Amino acid sequence: MIHCRNVHKTYRAGKTDKIVLDGVDFSINPRDRIGLLGRNGAGKSTLIRLIGGVEMPTSGKIIRRMSCSWPLGFTGGFQGSLTGYDNARFISRIYDKPYAEMRAFVEEFTELGSQLQMPVKRYSSGMRARLAFALSLAIEFECYLIDEVIMVGDKNFQDKCKDEFFEKRTDRALLLASHSLSTVRRYCNRAIVLKNGNATVYEDVNEAISVYEAL
Repeated sequence: MIHCRNVHKTYRAGKTDKIVLDGVDFSINPRDRIGLLGRNGAGKSTLIRLIGGVEMPTSGKIIRRMSCSWPLGFTGGFQGSLTGYDNARFISRIYDKPYAEMRAFVEEFTELGSQLQMPVKRYSSGMRARLAFALSLAIEFECYLIDEVIMVGDKNFQDKCKDEFFEKRTDRALLLASHSLSTVRRYCNRAIVLKNGNATVYEDVNEAISVYEAL
């Protein structure tokens, strides 16, 4: 399980502090598929970064008893001067996964071909997202954190993403920040609505969507 306990996050904005998260409490259980809803600027990306350990909360605790992916989205923690292959090699060493296996999966999943030999800083946002998805899926985390994008590229690649996340990994937890209400409605069993720094958990996804639509 993953527990957020009274999580606060503020950023310095000039001479004042901007409160992004103001006492967030919820848990992610094994097999949970949680949709994270909120208007732009509500703190969805911030919350995902905190859970993924990319940033630290200003106060409160995040207790992880499941392994988490890094936040998957158009941005990521890649070394821009390294190629796609080199980033895969680096990740394989960190997580002690055979590089040959990692490379084969990345090649098949991303469909980037010779572009994997290019520095990542030359990638488009969609190419970076493909690489981020492939590297994360190759590690087999217990909980996947997805920020805004689940479908990138052509229909073939979109179908591949759906199959990997929603069919092959039904035993994994998922926190999905998305504006696609149809995706949240179809695949999530719970939802969280962020508003004014507060997180309200809904066991009924349709109720959460109704609240979000009214914002």
